[in-house]
Amino acid sequence: MGNRLTQIATRTGDAGTTGLGDNTRVSKNSLRVHAMGDVDELNSNIGVLLCEDMPEGIRTLLVEIQHQLFNLGGELSIPGYELLKPEAVLALDQALEEYNAQLPRLAEFILPAGTRAASLAHVCRTVARRAERALVALGNEEALKENPRQYLNRLSDLLFVLSRALNRHRTDGTVGDDVYWKSERMAQA
Repeated sequence: MGNRLTQIATRTGDAGTTGLGDNTRVSKNSLRVHAMGDVDELNSNIGVLLCEDMPEGIRTLLVEIQHQLFNLGGELSIPGYELLKPEAVLALDQALEEYNAQLPRLAEFILPAGTRAASLAHVCRTVARRAERALVALGNEEALKENPRQYLNRLSDLLFVLSRALNRHRTDGTVGDDVYWKSERMAQA
């Protein structure tokens, strides 16, 4: 086990910098810190999603994703270090295939809506996309490993699929559906 945090308010960031895991200090507005913050926000939103009723398989998957996001954040906090392994990306690919196979083919656009759990999964999806964009921006400035970018890309896809699965999950035993977009052109046809 690593070091335990015994002092939370260190006051070392009062001047607008923060310490990385390699003991360097960077601006709290740096691309690296933005990416770390977006990953942290995503993990927190998944924590909120986990407060909802859902199938145990999805719950277990989301908890594992939280652990992997912590690895990703740790990797971002120590430049050049690798914590997120290729197996984590593979696990998302497998989950994506498994849950997507259970869903009806999607022929129309859907709204980020439905059940509360599905809607929260959509929020997580959009935060994952933002975290991915932050990681790409950082990668344009500094050398990064591929796993974190790939992980966030797959995760946002998986969260979309999980939102659809969560829209179908009902505690009363009924099966729900997606909320379909009705464009102005479709309404006039």
